[in-house]
Amino acid sequence: MANYIVKEHNGSDGADSRTKSTIAVWVKRSRTGTEENIWSWGENNSSDSRLKFQSDDTLRFHSDGTGGGATTHITTSQKFRDLNGWYHFVVALDGSNGTEAYRRRIWINGVEFVHGVGSNTFSAAVMGHNSTQDLFIGDNARLQQNAGNAKPFIGYMSHFHYCDGYAYAASDFGEFDATTGEWKAKTSPSVTYGTHGIFLKMENASNMDLDSSPNASSQLSTTGTILPSKDCPGDIFCTLNPLDTSDAITFNLSNANLTMGDVGGDDDHGIRGTLGASAGKYYWEVHAVNAGEVLAVAKSTERLTQSRTDSTPAPGFWGCQSNGSGANVNSYDNGTFSNTNALQGYDSGDKVGIALDMDNGKMFISFNGVWKGRDNNTSDPAAGTNPWFTTIPTDGTIIMPFTEHRSSGNPASHFNFGNGFFGTTEIASEGTNASNIGRFEYDVPTGFTALSTKGLNS
Repeated sequence: MANYIVKEHNGSDGADSRTKSTIAVWVKRSRTGTEENIWSWGENNSSDSRLKFQSDDTLRFHSDGTGGGATTHITTSQKFRDLNGWYHFVVALDGSNGTEAYRRRIWINGVEFVHGVGSNTFSAAVMGHNSTQDLFIGDNARLQQNAGNAKPFIGYMSHFHYCDGYAYAASDFGEFDATTGEWKAKTSPSVTYGTHGIFLKMENASNMDLDSSPNASSQLSTTGTILPSKDCPGDIFCTLNPLDTSDAITFNLSNANLTMGDVGGDDDHGIRGTLGASAGKYYWEVHAVNAGEVLAVAKSTERLTQSRTDSTPAPGFWGCQSNGSGANVNSYDNGTFSNTNALQGYDSGDKVGIALDMDNGKMFISFNGVWKGRDNNTSDPAAGTNPWFTTIPTDGTIIMPFTEHRSSGNPASHFNFGNGFFGTTEIASEGTNASNIGRFEYDVPTGFTALSTKGLNS
């Protein structure tokens, strides 16, 4: 998970092999409607190239020729607004290729984007190592010239390949699954990286900054906040979904849509997660920075409206809300409101666990690792005893994580669907987890797993 990621690969010997090279990378977006640079070569406008999302959510390969020539860009017509799935982009240059259409090629999730060749031969288009050029991953090379043009990529990134002097196809880095048809990564592709190539796996904290290519380059530097994430092309984890807005509200989400912030005068609006389930058992955690937030689940079919949790709450969701000091907890049970004074709930700063049992229509809630029912007695998700709710439908209805912003706290809450962080703070200690899917602060109840694509299919 990268909030702001820049890596530099500095030239040193004056060589220039930029007219034949390949860059391949997986990314997962966390926002739309904003220009973001996925990667960029160069330090000025006269000789650079970059791959970026534009403010209208199209994808552009911006490439300038040496000395400012061959300046014709490739822009897609399709828009990239999926904030749940991963995109795989492969850009290959081969300026000496006898077929003009093969001199600049782009693949999106294994399918080549046919862009036409126009009136320019592109023989001088550049993308790669030069003694005066740097490679920025997740930012614009012109940052060194004008910080206002930085426009960084904010989201997830994995398996970044730069092959110096070699033009490869997407099939060299990925393949279609024979059973599902899904485009998936080749984790150890058979490619040559050339003199200056790099391979950044970005899989965990120990190798995010390390070049895993045979070059083992030491010419890498990092700035900004870069965090490891379990979310990857092979296992997509739930996040909050900014596209699932009520009444055109823009939520103040951060940390790749895992932190809910203050929405100003638009309080009392709700938002769901990107994944849901109609069967199975799932667990996640919330650091309730402000205990006034509603922590819940909701039907995927419900239209979210303002103030679903007033004195006559709307049906279609199930959740709890502390009064902020832990003295009592409000419950919302599919349209029925109750206030449980007997339950010493949770205070601001506490961590709440949610165990959703879709097989039996039950939901369980824990406070700082202790499972309790609404009667303040012990509950046990593994045994199915004393659940908080028993009315969640088991008729195939898809149920999704849900939270409603009810306060002015900023941040209001941090969600851990298995990435192992609350905001930018790593979990204090890792609990047991039999499924081995995701990382959580507390023990995952037996039979439950993370709400991720692997968890949904386990």
